[in-house]
Amino acid sequence: MAKKKGIFSASGKNQRYGGELSFQDNLEALQFIPPFLKMIWETHKGYSLTNIILRVIQAGIPVTTLYIGKLIIDEVIRLSEVGANADKTYLWTIIGIELGIAIFSALLSRGISLVDALLGDLFANQTSVALMRQAASLDLPQFEDSTFFDKLERARRQTTSRVMLMSQFLTQIQDLITIFFLAVGLVAFNPWLILILIIAVIPSFINETHFNQRGYSLARSWTPQRRELDYLRYVGASNETAKEVKIFGLADFLSDRFAQVADKYYQANKKLAIQRAGWGILFGSLGDLGYYAAYVVIVLQTISGEITIGDLTFLAGSF
Repeated sequence: MAKKKGIFSASGKNQRYGGELSFQDNLEALQFIPPFLKMIWETHKGYSLTNIILRVIQAGIPVTTLYIGKLIIDEVIRLSEVGANADKTYLWTIIGIELGIAIFSALLSRGISLVDALLGDLFANQTSVALMRQAASLDLPQFEDSTFFDKLERARRQTTSRVMLMSQFLTQIQDLITIFFLAVGLVAFNPWLILILIIAVIPSFINETHFNQRGYSLARSWTPQRRELDYLRYVGASNETAKEVKIFGLADFLSDRFAQVADKYYQANKKLAIQRAGWGILFGSLGDLGYYAAYVVIVLQTISGEITIGDLTFLAGSF
């Protein structure tokens, strides 16, 4: 057990992993996106292509639904003006189309979740096998180096977390496509709304990017401590070490040490979470102000007759 403690020799030192990642580090990390996407593609080309197609289609659903809603509202207003006996065929048709889109969207979501799950499992298996083969090719002295062990630990943890990253990354690409479609709709009615949108979004974007960076930096710098926590948890609650723990009376030492390290990480993470929540409220409020500024603009346009009530609904929803 004393020998294994050697892998925690860096736990009290942050070494070169301790500091927060700089903006330059983040930019350099972008170079790994193409290889990451290539790994996903090579895991299963069929699932990957299906995922792309389904997500592109799903990305166009929001703007399509909003536009159909605009048509429904305009048609209802038109019918209310011409009388109850007017032909309602067009109204029922577009309502039926909206219902069909809603059902189709639900099916797409299920399909995307299914493909994500299948592709994610294969991806996790493939990266785990690659990690095991790479570890087997290394020299034994490397496993005694704490810096190397930190890298190995991160790689081992990320074989499963990369599945979530894959899904999140693909979802973000889908969201970007959706934003593009919605932005095109905004420009078609009022290009000035894009400017308000950018002003409303940028503060929140910068805030979230900053705290995402700090959160990742914190988790990365605590890799040695997380290894120690895993080791203490294993030694303190394992049938293989139970005899040693009892004979040498290590239960209190192990549990106290675990509680001490875990609390330090909790306090560091708590401080970051509180800061993120506070700044998030501020910049989120700025985003809300931007939204309502745009809402005032389109309401005034509706009152002046420049756009219809349906247009108002479409623009408010898109924004």
